[in-house]
Order: sequence, then structure tokens, then C-alpha cells
Amino acid sequence: MNFYSVRAIYTFEMARTARTLLQSIVSPVISTSLYFVVFGAAIGSRITEIEGVSYGAFIVPGLIMLMLLTQSVSNASFGIFFPKFSGTIYELLSAPVSSFEIVLGYVGAAATKSILLGLIILATAGFFVPLQIAHPFWMLLFLVLTAVTFSLLGFIIGIWADGFEKLQLVPLLIITPLTFLGGSFYAIDMLPPFWQGVTLFNPVVYLVSGFRWSFYGISDVSLGASLTMILLFLALSLAVVSWIFKTGYRIKP
Repeated sequence: MNFYSVRAIYTFEMARTARTLLQSIVSPVISTSLYFVVFGAAIGSRITEIEGVSYGAFIVPGLIMLMLLTQSVSNASFGIFFPKFSGTIYELLSAPVSSFEIVLGYVGAAATKSILLGLIILATAGFFVPLQIAHPFWMLLFLVLTAVTFSLLGFIIGIWADGFEKLQLVPLLIITPLTFLGGSFYAIDMLPPFWQGVTLFNPVVYLVSGFRWSFYGISDVSLGASLTMILLFLALSLAVVSWIFKTGYRIKP
């Protein structure tokens, strides 16, 4: 494997974060902090505890997951869209760089930025609510798997999009609503029985539930179901990326 090419792509993408620090790091942290203030003050005063966990602490995993999904998709989609938009992707495709190395560089950088941001927000949450992480290994595993999987999804969206408006289409109309309806701010058993069944068709439920279990040992679905869902999503994303490079879909004339 050509580690020099992977490092070049990875370093360039990470440097882009430093150039847009306010947008990449500061803005998501401030937005998430506002969630803590608004939801913690407005709703937390009415819902004191959920399964023995204070409401403010209960929503921390959901807020981190909300940020992680949106930022992973955004970072990866913008990262690959701009070379395609400017035409420099053809230079990359003609260079002695394999498709695996291209994906590793772009997706690795996007996932790294999302993981770092998730850890920053986790540290920020400690200023607002008392936190405990019952299973730190599983917390990091879910953090990494989710960041990588949705960075792959963002890479796919960046290849598919033929305009800036399409880059925002999937995150705004699909990912964000699914995250809000995926138990980020409430427990599934608080819903009527019919809607509990409907909610289980939302894949984000399994990600949020598994991530919350790593904090407090409570979840809406089993840990096995959460792991299975994220691994299936990862495998599907890898399959789609592989198909894109085999067929040249929207990356070759």
C-alpha cells in the first residue's frame, strides 16, 4: 500500500479543518452546548430521571450521536465533492493511487475529525451534567464504528451529488430527522406501543441505544442488535463504495 499517498490526502483534509476552525469545531460545540442548556432547563425540569439517570445526563449520548452522524457525513461529502467539482479528482485517479488508498485518506480524515469533535463535546458535557462511562471500551468502539460508517456514507453522497444543494439534501431531510426520532432525547418505552414498534425500523435507534448503554448500562434494544446494525450498515457502505470505483459512477467521464 502507498502510505505516502494516504498520508498526503489525510494531511490535506486535516489541514482544511485547521483553516475552517470556527465552522468545523467551534460551531458544533456551541450548538451542542445550547442543546444542553435548552433541553436541560426546559425539559429537564419536567422529566427529572429516566431509568435512574438524570435527564440532562440521559441526552448526552444522543447529542453526541446527533453531532457525530451529521459531521461525519458533512466532512466526508465536502472532502470528496470539491476535488470532483474542481476536476482535480481526475489527477488523483490517474496517479498511482488505489481506490482503497483514496477512500482510506478521505474517510480516515473525516472520521478522525468527527471522533475528536465527539470527544470535545463529551468533555464539554461534563461542565453541564455529571457523567459516568460504565463501559469505556464499548463507548470508543461505537464512536469509531459510527464515525467510519457515516463518513463512508458521506463519501458516497459526495460522489453522488452534482451540486451543493444535494450535499445537504440527505443530512437535512433524512439523517437529522431520523436522529431526532431515534431516541436521542427520550426512551423508546415512553412512546405508545404502536409507535414503539414503528421506531424500531429506524436504524439510528440501534446506534443511539448501544452508545447510551456504554455510558449507563441502559438501552432500548440489546447490545447485540446495536452492533449487528452498525456492522451491516458498514458492510453496505463499503459495498457501495467498491461498486462506485469499479463502475466509475460519477467519477469518470
